[in-house]
Amino acid sequence: MNSTGAHRLPGDPITDRHNRRGFLRATAATVLAVAGGTGLTGCGAQPSQGTAGTNPTATPSPAGTGPRPRVLLAYFSRAGENYHYGGRKQLRVGNTEVLAGLISERIACDVHRIEAAEPYSDDYDDARARNVREQDADARPALAGPVPAIDGYDVVLLGSGIWNVRPPMIMRTLAESLDFTGKTVLPVVTYAVSGLGAAPEEYADACPGATIGDGLAVRGEEVRQASAAVQSWLRRAGLR
Repeated sequence: MNSTGAHRLPGDPITDRHNRRGFLRATAATVLAVAGGTGLTGCGAQPSQGTAGTNPTATPSPAGTGPRPRVLLAYFSRAGENYHYGGRKQLRVGNTEVLAGLISERIACDVHRIEAAEPYSDDYDDARARNVREQDADARPALAGPVPAIDGYDVVLLGSGIWNVRPPMIMRTLAESLDFTGKTVLPVVTYAVSGLGAAPEEYADACPGATIGDGLAVRGEEVRQASAAVQSWLRRAGLR
């Protein structure tokens, strides 16, 4: 979600002093190459709801290249009324869910959908207002279910929209509940105007011990036509 002026939405291009307060200036380590961009929304083509943390196995690579990394895709997505080129559009499937589907169709990975114990409203303005309150309060919204076990994974993709320049606060709840030591974390986001926003800095702060790699950002309005961009990023990131 994004808007201009006084009506700030999650994914808003306007960065106010309160919402930016406390951001780290840590530089995220770049180990993988990129492409991408989205906003306050969900993902598309239904990704398989695999069970995370249950003995993931590495997918063999071509002879001589060694095993491919074991990958978990954990994402949060919101459907309902969303920002769309300055207006609003009802989405049956959120933009980030669409993006998660494009990724999970192209690589071997387990998928974990993040759900809020108190679901976000389908109404854009209500969801936007809640997000601003949570950012201002540095809140940690409760999760609806258990966190995934990540011990068996080499790479964790953290997927969400960018709401008012940042990932929604529920992503901090998840990230701070897990030990990312020795993992590579790749932000995967949908946005309106701010690209990856503060996602790399947020995850560098919330995931101590992790290497934060170059992420994928897809504009929300364009995510359903993002197959080529996703495929290119996966190759550059060494995941395909």
